[in-house]
Amino acid sequence: MPDMLVNLYASECSALAEKANGGSAIIRTALAPEMHVVVEWVRKHFSDNWASEVSVAFSRQPIACLIAVDNGQLLGFACYDTTARGFFGPTGVAEEARGRGIGLALFSDCLQTMKTIGHAYAFIGDAGPVDFYKSAVDAIEIPARDKGLYEGMLRRPKKQS
Repeated sequence: MPDMLVNLYASECSALAEKANGGSAIIRTALAPEMHVVVEWVRKHFSDNWASEVSVAFSRQPIACLIAVDNGQLLGFACYDTTARGFFGPTGVAEEARGRGIGLALFSDCLQTMKTIGHAYAFIGDAGPVDFYKSAVDAIEIPARDKGLYEGMLRRPKKQS
């Protein structure tokens, strides 16, 4: 998957903020005492690698992790400035909450936060849903011959049966 680039001053980012609606979910910055809850939730629903990145997001000041909460239940998260400064992600929404606009709202709020703290551009590393990012904010693929930042990343050995 390619890395992508988003111009945070482009009209598409402003328009995204107007379109984004997380429904009944509240999008907010995570609180330090919630770290164990969010990290474990990400590990359970997504991966150990993403849980590690979320841990880094909690080490930033201000905390670089936004969460979506509805009736006291965690439904999604989005991080920035974790693996590298200026990077958006990881981000994810609980399977049962997808299709409600929560992912779009998290993405929009994260980009607005990045712009507010001084970023002009956001990188989306190893972007999964490329077409989504292209249509949402006119993100462009960054041409590269290799895997970029994630090239040679250590991974947990697979268990042998």
